[in-house]
This record gives sequence, C-alpha cells and structure tokens, in this order.
Amino acid sequence: MIDQTAIIHKNAEVDESAYIGPYCVIEEKVRIGKGVRLTSHVIVQNGTQIGENCTISPFASIGGPPQDLTYKGEDTSLFIGNNNAIKEYVTISRGTVHGGGITSIGNNNFIMAYAHIGHDCKLGNNIIMANGATLAGHVEIADYASLSGLCAFHQFCKVGKYAFISGLTGVSKDVPPFVTAAGDRAKLYGLNVVGLERRGFTKEDITQLKKAYRIIFRSALPLSTSLKIVQDELSGDHVNELIEFIRSSKRGICR
Repeated sequence: MIDQTAIIHKNAEVDESAYIGPYCVIEEKVRIGKGVRLTSHVIVQNGTQIGENCTISPFASIGGPPQDLTYKGEDTSLFIGNNNAIKEYVTISRGTVHGGGITSIGNNNFIMAYAHIGHDCKLGNNIIMANGATLAGHVEIADYASLSGLCAFHQFCKVGKYAFISGLTGVSKDVPPFVTAAGDRAKLYGLNVVGLERRGFTKEDITQLKKAYRIIFRSALPLSTSLKIVQDELSGDHVNELIEFIRSSKRGICR
C-alpha cells in the first residue's frame, strides 16, 4: 500500500507488498523489498537498497549524502539487509568513493531513536544501537554488539562481536570482542558476561575467555608476549577470535 501523500520517484523500485505511509519521500535509484514498512514522514534517498521486512519510523533520514568535505556528489550507496527496526529520527549516510562507496547494515538490527550511522560504516547482524549512539565514518560494528545511549565512535574504529559499550562512552580505539567498555575515553571493565550467557555461551567458553582476558589485560606483560601465552596455553574459537582481532587492529585497542 502506498499512501496518496507519499512522493516516489519514477525510477524507484518498491515491492508491491511494502507499505509506504503518509508523507514519505523515496528518491531515484532506491529499491525497497518485501514487507518493508515506512510508517510516515520517512525520506529514503538516492542509491539506497532496503531488504525485506524492515520497519522505519517517522522522520528517519535514510541514505543521505555523506557528511564528508571531500564528497562531490558521486554516486554511492547504502545497503540495508532484512528484519531491521530503525526508529525515529535515525540518520544513515551513504558511502564515499574513497571509502569504498558503500555503507552497509546487515540483518536483525535494532537502531533506536536519534542514532547516527556515518558514511562507509559496516554493521553486521543482531546489533543494538540505543538512543543517540553515534558512529563517525568508516566504523565497523560486528555481530551482537550492544551500543548504549549517547556513546560516540571515532572514525575507523572497530567493535568486536558481543562487545557491550556503556552509555556516554567515547570510543577512540578498537574495542575487542566479548568485553565491556565504558568511560569518557573507553576503558575495558571485564567480559560482557551477562551478554555472553544470554547468547548461549557455555561455562567453559566464558572460563577460557576470562583466563585470556586476565593474561592480556591484567598482567604487566607486553601485549605481544601475553598474546603468545594465550595462544599457547588456551584453546577455542572464541579465544582465537580475540587474539586475531587484537593482532589485526590498526588503531590500537582499548585497554
């Protein structure tokens, strides 16, 4: 159903099962998939593709031009997957040429009111962004991460799987998977144990990660030494993922 007050460009593609509510605006080169609901007053801008069964609430601005001084009107894109809930006043920018041209959001994400996702960001699946969480350009958020209200992320930061970022936290370095981070400049405060338990991690999984955390972050050893000890003495896919994330970090990690 398309409300009679909605404005849809002739070159936009809207699935017949989608609902386009009052006063929505859909620009050219937009694709909207099955079961999508734009409740009202939503603008979906040039180059945006939205998958299936997403719900977008009033006054969200989806696929706007990147907030980047080098952007000169090039054709770039925003890809949004399936089953995402995007709440009121959320803003999501499309990509830039020098950043690969694409901002992408996976599936089953819950993006709450006033959140911002900057140009060239890459979001995985099952992520929660609470009210006012803000991502600068080129930020990468992995699956099952939780970003609390009013936390802010510097350009090019990465957040690992199952990490929990507390409210009012400023993140200027990478946050490893499985941990909790908080503070004016983010510091680590142990594992995200509650989140891991809720997602079905076994006691053995959590025990191994706790041991790894203590060696890496609570010892006085150099980082390279502590990572080698963890690799030699502990086992499991989750521990290996933690090691690989830290070793591949380009900005450095929160400690």
